[in-house]
Amino acid sequence: MSGISTHVLDTAKGVPARGIKVRLEAAFGDSWTEVARGVTDDNGRIAQLLSGDALNSGAYRLTFTVEAEDSFYPEITVQFRVRDPESHYHIPLLLSPYGYTTYRGS
Repeated sequence: MSGISTHVLDTAKGVPARGIKVRLEAAFGDSWTEVARGVTDDNGRIAQLLSGDALNSGAYRLTFTVEAEDSFYPEITVQFRVRDPESHYHIPLLLSPYGYTTYRGS
């Protein structure tokens, strides 16, 4: 199943980060357009931000609003490129108070 999903883990507490607002934008020319938004569930996940039929090749970015958490970063933006719209893109965020890590998950 293709599309875009995410999850956020609070590595300082060792638990999923629930209630994190996430915005997904796609680049169209020189501008960004919001294409989806969601809030992480009790498992810190948003299983399907964008379904496969709406996924196109190009640049996307996820913006996580984490100011409600004990984070130095009130907002974290992760930009990535979709090369194969038939694939699934899972973009996790590992969050701690003074740092974060992301990667392409499966």
